[in-house]
Amino acid sequence: MTSSTNPSHAFDVLIVGSGLAGLSAALRLAPTHRVAILTKRTLTDGSSAWAQGGIAAVLAPDDSFDAHVQDTIIAGAGLNDPAATRFVVENAPQSIAWLRALGVPFSQEEGQLHLTREGGHSARRIVHVTDATGAAVQKTLIAAVRQQPNITVFEYHMLVDVITSRKLGQAAPADNRCLGLYALDEATDTVHTFRAPHTILATGGAGKVYLYTTNPDTATGDGIAAAWRAGCRVTNMEFIQFHPTCLYHPQAKSFLISEAVRGEGGRLLLPDGTRFMPQHDARAELAPRDIVARAIDFEMKKHGVDCVYLDISHQPLAFIQEHFPNIYARCLELGIDISRQPIPVVPAAHYTCGGIHTDLAGRTDVVGLHAIGEATYTGLHGANRLASNSLVECMVFAQAATADIAAHPLPVAATLPNWDDSRVTDADEAVVISHNWDELRRFMWDYVGIVRTNKRLERAAHRIALLQGEIQEFYAHFHVTRDLLELRNLVQVAELIVRSAQARHESRGLHFSRDYPDLAPTAQPTVLVPSA
Repeated sequence: MTSSTNPSHAFDVLIVGSGLAGLSAALRLAPTHRVAILTKRTLTDGSSAWAQGGIAAVLAPDDSFDAHVQDTIIAGAGLNDPAATRFVVENAPQSIAWLRALGVPFSQEEGQLHLTREGGHSARRIVHVTDATGAAVQKTLIAAVRQQPNITVFEYHMLVDVITSRKLGQAAPADNRCLGLYALDEATDTVHTFRAPHTILATGGAGKVYLYTTNPDTATGDGIAAAWRAGCRVTNMEFIQFHPTCLYHPQAKSFLISEAVRGEGGRLLLPDGTRFMPQHDARAELAPRDIVARAIDFEMKKHGVDCVYLDISHQPLAFIQEHFPNIYARCLELGIDISRQPIPVVPAAHYTCGGIHTDLAGRTDVVGLHAIGEATYTGLHGANRLASNSLVECMVFAQAATADIAAHPLPVAATLPNWDDSRVTDADEAVVISHNWDELRRFMWDYVGIVRTNKRLERAAHRIALLQGEIQEFYAHFHVTRDLLELRNLVQVAELIVRSAQARHESRGLHFSRDYPDLAPTAQPTVLVPSA
């Protein structure tokens, strides 16, 4: 196979990723732009569909923007960007209105939106669709996307890299511009060239860099790694949120027990039935996630137990079935009746709080390249994400980025070189790739998890350097595959996480170091700048 056989496509806007951020952006652009959505599995396989809890917005008369901002900054341990935080909070209600206009069936009570409460929130402000909000939103948006003639969907297309003028030798670093991207079409096993004046990375987070995660298999940090290679700053990658309560069961892969279970009175217990959260925080089970996750990690290690238990059985069966129908049904399938017995849970990597550095219009450091959703650092989350702030961030920045694209059109590149793999061979080393993948996830879990030390980070950095050498050899000599591309991205993201963690000489939010247990006097983001 030679480069001449590889197809090329031209669009006005390329969107990589099919979660809430990517689909929202596509729908907003569709009336005026020819849009391509590239997703490496199907439209339904992003992290958004897995979100149980809901979407935070000030909608109640006894709530306020100031209160929502304050809750977000408290949860973020003071590291939040105040302007970005207020920007998201103040635009949240109109994002909910936009979803309702599209037909999202939010839960209601007595003819009004039902607002639930989650840990870290001082008021009820979480709109939801029972306990499957993400799935309901995704279903609605996908149906709308399918009806848009201006949106072309490319499923099973894996991002290889974005194409920049600097990589092509056409511009100095200061004038670096995104011209399109290369993507591997798994159906034909060929790399396609996509040309467009605007590209949006909405690729989600990097939970799969850890052994245990609530994320789907697609969460491999593809956009973060690609943006870094393209010349974009990456910020606050040390802040990986571990969800405190992932179902602990051999047959329950990555099943999340929603924050809302604790919001509605769920209590965390040791195997002997002892409640432990009041000893760790005055807010007990309603403390922010980082505190709850560390408390669970501490108790598991202290008592040598494999899991702890979350008990909502004091609530009536009808209440549980109304508020948590999917959790109730899934647990029942596994022989756990949550109306009668507690749920076994463990912490798991859940959300990437840092990412590609953007401004309030979703612009990155590369002209023509925007980034939105979990792949980004906008300044909203600080050192810890407040529950249910992420889905609304997707929508607010999708709207901001698409408005910026509409207001600032760019010229399209005349031509782009096709991908050339005429000099590579098919790898017979698939076993090495899978072994490297497994090794990476295990040592990241052991050394760069909920509790960190300098020595653990050094060990992780050493192993990452060895893996990077092997992967670069594969990438240079062999035909690309999705497994190889994902491994390359995960190792790159792992390096960014470790470098960021090593640079932070304090414990703040989700980053807890035994060598630096105290809080620094000023809160500063960790900004990594790629070499020119």
